[in-house]
Amino acid sequence: MSDKDITNGTPTYVEPAPVHHGEPNPFESMMARFDKAAEILNLEKGVYEYLQKPVKQVIVSIPIQMDNGEIKVFEGYRVIHDNILGPSKGGIRYAPDVTLDEVKALASWMTWKCAVANIPFGGAKGAVKCDPSVLSKVELEKITRRYTANMFSVFGPDMDIPAPDMNTNEQTMAWIMDTYSMHAQRTETAVVTGKPLIIGGSLGRVEATGRGVMISTLEALKKLGLEPYDVNVVVQGFGNVGSITARLLKEQGCKITGISDISGGYYNKKGIDVDAAIDHCKKNKSLKNSNFGEKITNEELLELECDVLAPCAKEDQIDKDNAPNIKAKLIIEGANGPTSADADDILKEKGIMVVPDILANAGGVTVSYFEWVQNRLGYYWDIDDVNRRHDRMMSEAFENVYETASKYRTTLRLGAYIFAIDKVAKTLVLRGIYG
Repeated sequence: MSDKDITNGTPTYVEPAPVHHGEPNPFESMMARFDKAAEILNLEKGVYEYLQKPVKQVIVSIPIQMDNGEIKVFEGYRVIHDNILGPSKGGIRYAPDVTLDEVKALASWMTWKCAVANIPFGGAKGAVKCDPSVLSKVELEKITRRYTANMFSVFGPDMDIPAPDMNTNEQTMAWIMDTYSMHAQRTETAVVTGKPLIIGGSLGRVEATGRGVMISTLEALKKLGLEPYDVNVVVQGFGNVGSITARLLKEQGCKITGISDISGGYYNKKGIDVDAAIDHCKKNKSLKNSNFGEKITNEELLELECDVLAPCAKEDQIDKDNAPNIKAKLIIEGANGPTSADADDILKEKGIMVVPDILANAGGVTVSYFEWVQNRLGYYWDIDDVNRRHDRMMSEAFENVYETASKYRTTLRLGAYIFAIDKVAKTLVLRGIYG
């Protein structure tokens, strides 16, 4: 689910305003972790260089006629970081401030996320530099269809499979599927995931990322010797991922004591009525003017006394400046890159277990994989089958990362990178280099 419903420019889920402490580069943060894992693995130089660089970076111009008759040219990106394990997979985001570095970092994360989740996909990411809030539905459809046409030789069910991301949604994916199908002269549902159910989407896809965060939390609590009904949880971000994470964890017995969105944070040590908060957001587009607890800032929310902190908002929310003030025993990264590299050692020294993004939020790509499988089969599973398969794969992924981290006596984050890089590197060596 996207942050905004791009069919009318109206926010449906609002993420919290990012907490900025300097300007960290997401690609550099990813590479800092990659370098540490590669050093631990003693990765051969040539393999390191191969995995460090994207396989393909495509930049396209997207000229469209605006509603007022003027022609405007937008810029679109698609970065395929890796396709060693299979077709590349990754979302498409629409944002006015998106950069190629950001897309490269997100594509790399997708490679490691798919490897950690044991999914036969490589990593990719796409973006269009535009502001959906000032564009009409017709303009957004034109941008999407021209972007897809320009990427026709890149996309494909056996090549590169897009999905929703920031400011894109199932309607965007329907436009992509239709445009690709028109060019291919056949209906090709498997070219994209995150579609509406009526045209080949999967049950459970909307809840998948939050459900994966929930499963990761439960697995981590077992390792810490904690029971769900004994812990309190603070969730930063009350969009699709944050709200579903909060609801599912409450259903498991956890007490949700803090939530936040763009309007700020809300703290209630007795517990927050998550269902009421979700209803409030649906009606009012944010948590603003609610009475779910003491009003605090997003910065204060991250530093609350709690057992579990789930940052489900934007990149680089926890960094070297606020990491010393984090009081949680466990951090579950629902967002992509919510912790900057310069905070890793601080959190480790404080004894805080961090379940990294490439593991914790892999539930989304897991069910995207299920959607692709169902499209290829032409047979669709019920919700119980989807959730059962999802929960099993997420639990297995957590155990693989935990065992790897224990073997190398390192953090779960480095354990995840080591597991993923080792898997991709071994596959690369087995396949060999053509040329």
